[in-house]
Amino acid sequence: MATNTQVIESTSFGHHPVRKVPELSLRSYTDGTQSERIRFIDNLYEGLIDYGFIVLNDHPLKMRQVEDSYKKVMKFFSLPKTVKEEYASANGGQRGYTPFLSEHAKDSDFPDLKEFWHVGRELEKGHRFGKIYNPNMWPSEIPEFKKVLLDLFQTMDKMSHTLLEALGTALDLVPGTFSRMIEDGNSILRAIHYPPVEGQDTKNSIRAAAHEDINLITMLVGATDSGLELKDRDGQWLKVESQSDQIVVDSGDMLSRLTNDVIPATTHRVVNPDEAQTSRFSMPFFVHPNPEAVLKCLPSCVGAGAKYPDILANDFLLQRLKEIGLLR
Repeated sequence: MATNTQVIESTSFGHHPVRKVPELSLRSYTDGTQSERIRFIDNLYEGLIDYGFIVLNDHPLKMRQVEDSYKKVMKFFSLPKTVKEEYASANGGQRGYTPFLSEHAKDSDFPDLKEFWHVGRELEKGHRFGKIYNPNMWPSEIPEFKKVLLDLFQTMDKMSHTLLEALGTALDLVPGTFSRMIEDGNSILRAIHYPPVEGQDTKNSIRAAAHEDINLITMLVGATDSGLELKDRDGQWLKVESQSDQIVVDSGDMLSRLTNDVIPATTHRVVNPDEAQTSRFSMPFFVHPNPEAVLKCLPSCVGAGAKYPDILANDFLLQRLKEIGLLR
């Protein structure tokens, strides 16, 4: 696997050293010795605290899955606007297509320069969450879209259990705590298209304005172009450059809330390209608890007292969807 992902300081000064993102081998946790597992757990925890993100190598996701998924979503986004809008979802964009200029960052008055497609969990008939989760939509114009995207979803979903269980050990949780929280959770695979910005309001809007993700952790698989920047804990914007076979993991608002800000949510953005005619595609997997999970400060993180009141995961999600303009 590639091991040269770096975070480079966004500054005009040339005197700062190149920052190295914590790169972890997931295999060292799943198949390693006891000492290797402990080292992975420690580095995962410290990486999310210090940087807000880590990079995974040696994971079970195959390049074939990544490449096939990007091919399918690229075909969808190349369809005529009228066809794409037939798959638009009215319920907060939680499934199917969300048109260009629909979403904005929390507290921002200007829309992001992107369109996207959401794939959620497939539930068995009669499941109690069936009244909460919208059914997935599948574009009939793209053969095997469903098969390919669900395959990617399921691999990422399984990996999220592994990552959060490792993090749970660092947080002194009873084994299985995070897995129970995200079992049948409302996780989302988002396929994003950032069209060329030529002719757009690039003075006020960028591809994705500075924001924090709503969920527990985000797992970003591949991207066809640069532009992603994360805000370091010292407030500096840092460019993220990664290989297509690496997974970038960052922390979201729900994890921040659970840990009483011990692990803060990671602020990030996608800036506009130098070449206005270029497109960008990316696919983050947003790891969510199930709707009945309670976001309650973890015992190991209480410190001087919990900063946030308890709230159901689904209530927090709906609140945030309203704040970013997807739910009215």
